[in-house]
Amino acid sequence: MRKYLFLLAAIAMLCSCSGEKTEMPENSGDQFPIMAWIGVPESKTTVERFKELKESGININFSVYSSLEAVEKALEVARQTGVKLMPACPELSMDTENAVKRLMNHPALAGYHLRDEPGADDFSMLGEWVRKIQAIDSRHPCYINLFPNYAGQEVLIGKEGVLAPGEDPYAKHVEMFLAEVPVQFISFDHYPVVEENGMRSLRPGWYKNLEIIAEASRTSSKPFWAFALAIAHKPYPIPTVAELRLQMFSNLAYGAQALQYFTYWHPGDDTPWDFHDSPINLDGSRTVVYDRIQEVNREIHSLSHLFLGAELLSVWHTGSQIPEGTRPIDQLPAEIRRLDTGDGGAVVSLLKNGERHYLVVVNRDF
Repeated sequence: MRKYLFLLAAIAMLCSCSGEKTEMPENSGDQFPIMAWIGVPESKTTVERFKELKESGININFSVYSSLEAVEKALEVARQTGVKLMPACPELSMDTENAVKRLMNHPALAGYHLRDEPGADDFSMLGEWVRKIQAIDSRHPCYINLFPNYAGQEVLIGKEGVLAPGEDPYAKHVEMFLAEVPVQFISFDHYPVVEENGMRSLRPGWYKNLEIIAEASRTSSKPFWAFALAIAHKPYPIPTVAELRLQMFSNLAYGAQALQYFTYWHPGDDTPWDFHDSPINLDGSRTVVYDRIQEVNREIHSLSHLFLGAELLSVWHTGSQIPEGTRPIDQLPAEIRRLDTGDGGAVVSLLKNGERHYLVVVNRDF
């Protein structure tokens, strides 16, 4: 009989409330990959700030740097603190060969950050750029992050793109991207917790987005990376621990192999988004959100042995109403006699990691 282990998100929650802090594993290589999107900025590149990042449970830093020299300085600081770097700098596009050759052998390099949320019309150019980098360095991945499924159709399929009758524009977007851009993993963002008139709710298309990405990951044999929102801006509220857990553990239940926070450091006031209450403020001070992501990250890292390298076998939804684009449980493994989550519902998935199988249950109600 196959061995099944049950993982309930509530178990991690109860452990975190016991008053005893779980220590982070000393070897960052054993930790689940968690990236700060807009992490420690170039002007704050110090050992102290990178240690603070690591203490939050984040082990990959993405920042935009003004030059290749600034990246090299940050790599040295990252190396000293056990953090990896996913940098972007002008030379990666303007002098690709030289930039890659100077960075590729550094032990703190996680990969190359190329583009955020490209439209379909950019895929051809991005494909050439990725192939150019991979011809020099095939060990480190190229990072390109995709739109969520609530982006406009013209952006998703391009000016010349054509949809077949009934074809989903977002599924087409992901298919076109993978056909043209030879990335080593799929990354996408979708921020599901929104607030209107003081009431918080989930975007109805979030789980469908996860379904499409997880299926693309399965068919392409490429792992996927997913996000949680850590900075408030309209219509997104200051995240609670429960809301962060909902996002991160749902991502994990769908098989995500790296997690990301948007953002870690405040991105600045020169934007129209009214950003506020990021984990680290613009002045460098911590907010309560720092403590909240640290708590959730501690729970995630304590389960790295389960989720890191896990393969998604099946995913379902329970409850009186299931979200658009998902499916109810059709047949549980024979070893499980009954599963009842009540009317509110949950994400239920079956993961395989090594010789073990895990049933993951995550409440849909934050």
